[in-house]
Amino acid sequence: MTSFADLSAWTWLIQFFIIVVALLVANLVRCNVPLFRRSLLPSALLAGLLILCLKPLGFFSALVDKHAMEIVTYHALGLGFVAMALKNKKIKSATSTLKVVETGAVTASTYILQGLVGLIITVPLFLFGKQLFYASGLLLPMGYGQGPGQALNFGVTFASWAEGQGLVFHGSDFGLSIAATGFIVGSLVGVIYMNVLRRKGKLKVREKAEAEQYTLADYESKGEIPHSESIDKLTVQLSLVLLVYGLVFLLMYGIQQLDLGQFGVKTLKPLVWGFNFLWGTLIGVLVRWLIGRLRKSNLMQREYINNFMLDRIAGTCFDVMIVAGTAAIDFNNLRGLWLPLILVCTVGALATFFYVLRCCRKLYPDYQYEGFFSMFGMLTGTASNGMILLREIDPRFETPAANNLVLQTIPALAFGFPVLLLMGFAPQSLANTLITMGIMVAALLLFGLFIFRRTKKK
Repeated sequence: MTSFADLSAWTWLIQFFIIVVALLVANLVRCNVPLFRRSLLPSALLAGLLILCLKPLGFFSALVDKHAMEIVTYHALGLGFVAMALKNKKIKSATSTLKVVETGAVTASTYILQGLVGLIITVPLFLFGKQLFYASGLLLPMGYGQGPGQALNFGVTFASWAEGQGLVFHGSDFGLSIAATGFIVGSLVGVIYMNVLRRKGKLKVREKAEAEQYTLADYESKGEIPHSESIDKLTVQLSLVLLVYGLVFLLMYGIQQLDLGQFGVKTLKPLVWGFNFLWGTLIGVLVRWLIGRLRKSNLMQREYINNFMLDRIAGTCFDVMIVAGTAAIDFNNLRGLWLPLILVCTVGALATFFYVLRCCRKLYPDYQYEGFFSMFGMLTGTASNGMILLREIDPRFETPAANNLVLQTIPALAFGFPVLLLMGFAPQSLANTLITMGIMVAALLLFGLFIFRRTKKK
């Protein structure tokens, strides 16, 4: 018989209690302390850092369950992507298809550059006797470019590969530390550079909207189910998200049971569980399409998808992911990794900054700074960080920068998916890592030829 007085019955609720209290305190601090407000650091990151600062206290450290926080980070990533994929995409784009493809190429090539920079640092450190996993530099694009969820997924995978080769590598802590640093770099460096441009008169300050104006169409579309009838509308949205995520589990479990030969065992299967966000996106799009077909054939009379609520679900998932991912870091596991961590994060930040700046000058001559801040924020944190920086100089989204950022996801995924397969190939051996570096150099050159090609002026 279950005893609700047993602490184990409350373990998960305690973890979520810690997360939500930290979020509320961090948001209060950010709203009332000008220094934090001007820094544009996300409240979720401040909440995670708050937990990290309190963890050295004995009683608090016992409350924070590292394993539970990692599980929350993993599932929050997948659920957030599912919620985004289920949305009915009705975007009035003020940008061209070519510009969206070019933006996707910038995203994918920046991932490649970050991975290459990381390997250029970690491979020599390994060869010169540093107790470090040679392929750990590939966690830079996962932490900077993808965020805590992917940094954790591949950090755990890399740790298992290192263990199989007799190396001790705390990949989850290394990857999550890179992700947390990425948020700080994106916010602080972005704000500092923005102020430098303003002082030099190179940045036009646009008038900020006093208040956002919403209409009923922003909250619901025509033909939707009532907000509350026999089942609440929010319950329906959560049910759809969880249904899709259940299908994601069945797909990953099914692939795990297949006999895919040596390639499957060594390369594909280790990546399957790390790609929960990708499977969630694909199945979410498929379910959304199926619902659309049922609506067109009149087999489904009402609209069950609500974009506004799905946005809120995705936003909540990503906030929780950032808090839990940061809180899961264990500084004790980073002993001996501080030098490579500092080098990877610093050189990675510089390379990302100058490469993205160069790309934006070439691709967006009429709004190069708006394009830069949106892309730099995303490529060191998440898309929401890019939007936060963009709103500082383009609060009404008058330039195509916001649309570029939203619509580039599909071409970026198409460009970057072959590179993601290297994440399962590189850690198998040092030779594979060196081959991966060669492939990345070739891919970066190809992207460079496309992005910096000569175009005829109209």
